[in-house]
Amino acid sequence: MVALAGAALLLGPVLYAAVLGWLRGGISSPAGTSRDPCGASLRSKKEEGLALESSLKATSSPSSQERGLAPQGSREVPAGGNLLFSILLAARDEVATLPHLLQALQQQTLPPHQFEVIIADDHSADGTAALVAAAALQTPYVLRLIALPPGATGKKAALTAAEAQAQAAWVVCTDADCRPAPGWLYAYADLVQRPGPTPLHFISGPVRLTSGGAWFDALLGLEFAGLVGVGAGCIGRGRPTMCNGANLAFRRATFQEVGGYADNQGLASGDDEFLLHKIHQHYPAGIRFLADARALVDTPAPATLRALLRQRVRWASKWPHYRTSAPRQLAMLVLAANTSLALGLVAALPYPPLRAWVAVAWALKLVGDVWLLAPMLRLLQRRRWLAAWLPLQLLYAPYALAVGLAGQRGSYRWKGRQVH
Repeated sequence: MVALAGAALLLGPVLYAAVLGWLRGGISSPAGTSRDPCGASLRSKKEEGLALESSLKATSSPSSQERGLAPQGSREVPAGGNLLFSILLAARDEVATLPHLLQALQQQTLPPHQFEVIIADDHSADGTAALVAAAALQTPYVLRLIALPPGATGKKAALTAAEAQAQAAWVVCTDADCRPAPGWLYAYADLVQRPGPTPLHFISGPVRLTSGGAWFDALLGLEFAGLVGVGAGCIGRGRPTMCNGANLAFRRATFQEVGGYADNQGLASGDDEFLLHKIHQHYPAGIRFLADARALVDTPAPATLRALLRQRVRWASKWPHYRTSAPRQLAMLVLAANTSLALGLVAALPYPPLRAWVAVAWALKLVGDVWLLAPMLRLLQRRRWLAAWLPLQLLYAPYALAVGLAGQRGSYRWKGRQVH
């Protein structure tokens, strides 16, 4: 009887560890990364940098007229084929956060004439539009503001409107409260200009949580690193499940070909993952994860437990609408493994013969987690977060179950709106 109960207890953790080991292989596979997350050799890094520098210089020239740039003070879009990226942003009441993002974009190592920034104002009431208009007169890169018309609301509507105004072949997306690393766009340029066996259509980039000032910051950071790692591994294994709208890129032509957000416009969440899944269906070999520390984007962690739960419920609300099975299968596996471990602890306290089985189950879970997290924590430069592993395990099962159930309701409050 004990052996049967122990074997049942081990089933979830064994499968969980096996899947995470399989995903770890996807993180390090050439299909899933632009470079080894542990870092290439100094020689190869230098050679890649010189090659890209030469490529960028080939599309540049000393004078602004030759580059197709407008005179100083004018905000016209560059001409002449030098524009590599259109940066798209949806903004709603972001007057407190946008200055930090605009400053981070000003510090990009990619030359400013090779990207434009388009901000779609989603009916802000706090002076966001005036802030962007004033900044557009000072930024070295082209900065444009568009306003959503009455009746059009939400991030997908904003991104769709911005994409329609974009001039570059590639779009890069982030959020108004994010801060990209200085090499963010340069890393994307490195990847999209690198010759490969198949064309790229969608790129998912690394996102790192910064402190929100709450006691659970390290727990969230570690959980988020795990999500990034799982997303990277799934992409590398050819079964994409998740990405993050704070750091991704796609070809505009591909976005238009798959219909953008047309078939999920009514869902407030999922601007990132639904698009990933649709593009993968059309171009299964055209998806990459950009495992490059230059491409890091920092996003703030929720500052309160209430904000955290709202954010996670918003994420969970899209699960019932996935058309591919991989995300749902993965979510159920994670929930089942964590639940079985929690139940095992409860059962082992009054019944000592089960304790050895529970210890083995937890050891399997530890090995699987650490094996997957190690390269991601190196990439995110946050190895210290691993110290939060045990508290996270103890809290994760009830937390994930509560969020999953709340997400089934499909209703939550976000950006001052009640979303159904």
